[in-house]
Amino acid sequence: MGTVLVTGANRGIGLELCRQLKARGEEVIAACRKPSQELQNLGVEVKEGVDVTDDASVQSLSQWLGDRKIDVLINNAGILNRDLLDDEGLFDSVRWQFEVNSVGPLRVTKALKNNIPSGGKVAIVTSRMGSIEDNTSGRYYGYRMSKAAVNMAAMSLSHDLKPEGVSVALLHPGMVATDMTGHNGISTQESAKGLLDRIDHTNLDNTCTFWHQNGQRLPW
Repeated sequence: MGTVLVTGANRGIGLELCRQLKARGEEVIAACRKPSQELQNLGVEVKEGVDVTDDASVQSLSQWLGDRKIDVLINNAGILNRDLLDDEGLFDSVRWQFEVNSVGPLRVTKALKNNIPSGGKVAIVTSRMGSIEDNTSGRYYGYRMSKAAVNMAAMSLSHDLKPEGVSVALLHPGMVATDMTGHNGISTQESAKGLLDRIDHTNLDNTCTFWHQNGQRLPW
């Protein structure tokens, strides 16, 4: 891959992506609001103070990078609130999840697009919960809506970036045992390995195909 920048890198899937990328010999830039001790111990380059919801913060990241090339940008930062229809704070929760999960990846990609060379890739860690066809249980309003929105942003990015030779990977990590899921699901190691496999196989011919980390193609 070359140089890979990962957002939301301080824990969970982001941390494990950085660990596996480092083990593969890639040059890793781990972007996060505040680094964990585990991230600092990895020996990768850490850029802290990066808040994907804040224009000035993301522009600061862009300025810090300068003209440095990023071969793969992995938009991993995200949040999940378990919204119910009758929740008192439903709409505030929905708005915040849109800001992090939908606008955040678009904000980062827009700011760094000139750093991504032809042949480079933009990966967005989304969720199958953003699939309209796959929604058979309802609830989770903000998470589902924000992930559906970022899927649409990824499709637009795939068209806009294709003339520049940049492909887009749209990826579901699986149900992963992290703080976000109450530590239920597959290991971060298994998820990150699958995500990296999907990114490796992303190209201009299959740009913005919606993939499960296990290789299954997902419905929209």
